[in-house]
Amino acid sequence: MALGLFRVCLVVVTAIINHPLLFPRENATVPENEEEIIRKMQAHQEKLQLEQLRLEEEVARLAAEKEALERVAEEGQQQNESRTAWDLWSTLCMILFLVIEVWRQDHQDAPSPECPGGDEDELPGLEGAPLRGLTLPNKGTLDHFYERCIRGATADAARTREFVEGFVDDLLEALRSLCNRDTDMEVEDFIGVDSMYENWQVDRPLLCDLFVPFMPPEPYHFHAELCCSRHPVPLDRQGYGQIKVVRADEDPLGCICDKTKLGEDMLCLLHGKKSLARPGSEVETLLCARGAPYLDAMQVMKWFQTALTRAWHRIAHKYEFDLAFGQLDSPGSLKIRFRSGKFMPFNLIPVIQCDDSDLYFVSHLPREPSGDAPASSTDWLLSFAVYERQFLRMTSKALPEGACHLSCLQIASFLLSKQSRLTGPSRLSNYHLKTALLHLLVSRQPADWEDGQLDARLRELLRFLEKSLLEKKLHHFFIGNRKVPNAMGLPEAVRRAEPLNLFRPFVLQRSLYRKTVDSFYEMLKNAPVLISEYSLHIPSDHASLPPKAVVL
Repeated sequence: MALGLFRVCLVVVTAIINHPLLFPRENATVPENEEEIIRKMQAHQEKLQLEQLRLEEEVARLAAEKEALERVAEEGQQQNESRTAWDLWSTLCMILFLVIEVWRQDHQDAPSPECPGGDEDELPGLEGAPLRGLTLPNKGTLDHFYERCIRGATADAARTREFVEGFVDDLLEALRSLCNRDTDMEVEDFIGVDSMYENWQVDRPLLCDLFVPFMPPEPYHFHAELCCSRHPVPLDRQGYGQIKVVRADEDPLGCICDKTKLGEDMLCLLHGKKSLARPGSEVETLLCARGAPYLDAMQVMKWFQTALTRAWHRIAHKYEFDLAFGQLDSPGSLKIRFRSGKFMPFNLIPVIQCDDSDLYFVSHLPREPSGDAPASSTDWLLSFAVYERQFLRMTSKALPEGACHLSCLQIASFLLSKQSRLTGPSRLSNYHLKTALLHLLVSRQPADWEDGQLDARLRELLRFLEKSLLEKKLHHFFIGNRKVPNAMGLPEAVRRAEPLNLFRPFVLQRSLYRKTVDSFYEMLKNAPVLISEYSLHIPSDHASLPPKAVVL
């Protein structure tokens, strides 16, 4: 009972203590402060929302920048992959091109005149090549043209050769008599070369080309260095060589007197006392390049012109004509001028024999086959003129009697000469025509050159030349040509050398190539008219004297 009363009293006391009236008055302001707190909380909430919005915008901007960077990186990777793929494709294309070119050189060196090749540069205006539809005159017309215009024009070739050879013999003999055998060059007998001695000369006036070999005085000799024997050969030195002047008393292995200081009481029995001093000789000073033991072509030209002038002055009183230099840039281009006004040109070309072969180094040619000037004055052009004459003579023995190979060359040379006078000279020369013929001679059977095949072989020769022009490739017949018979006796270094492209200048000089191709096709267009016209009328085709000539 007491416990129950205690509980009731505790409840009443608790209720009284917690009654609101018993709290202080300042607690009555809570509702008013609550609105201010709510207002502050709302302001703080708005501030938080603004901060959240700013943070969201910042996050969005960073995400956009990251996406842009990823996109740029992806594009860069794609470009790198594309560039890598393109480089790989270009490399594969280059390898394929080189493989095709090597295959063509190895398996298509043989002339294939039946199908002209395409133009590498796709020059405009060559689609309808005139040769493909060209109708040359028949064999009867060609025979008539040959008899009236070519055979008749060259009938006095033998008489011309005889006169020129007799005069040159006398001139060279006079030159030898003026030379000092101890210090001057030793001049040997001349060698007849080129068209006049290969029986296909057609140009008037008739022109004799004569090689004049010379040797140094003792104790010197010439040592030939062929550029084609080196690997690799610079393109501008293909077909050239150098000539080193060597003392004959020098031991290739070297004597100890050059390496050891001998005492005053000791003497080298091999060289002697004079050889030890080794002063500069007149040969080295006169003909060699400055600071090098190699023959200088310009110095040789000056020496040869001076020697010819002295020799002519010695025998001029014996003849009733004048002798003059025809071309100032050629050391032996000479002209005999008669009192009647007529003249007779010929070329005396100083050459040096290459070892014991029929290959000669030429200081200068009026008509250089390659068309390029030598890289330096110590580079001498290799001439295969003697080999060419021997090859034509050897081939003629295997061909049928009255073969038409030289007739084809004469007609083509006649057309080229007339075209050059109509439109001016081009880079195409008679040497290119002869080279094309030599390639055809080794690819055709002897029976294909019978006299009745003149029209077919002439057309084939022109077609082969067209194909070579369009491909810008005409290989030298002897250099690097393994089809040349071994009986020719070519030096092994020449036989194993890289083929020499005579049309290499066309690859580098597009304007020259364009002019040459235009001139060639113009010649083909004019060929039927020229042959028909000259078959009816024999023209007076004597050239006049050049405006300038230096009298000896």
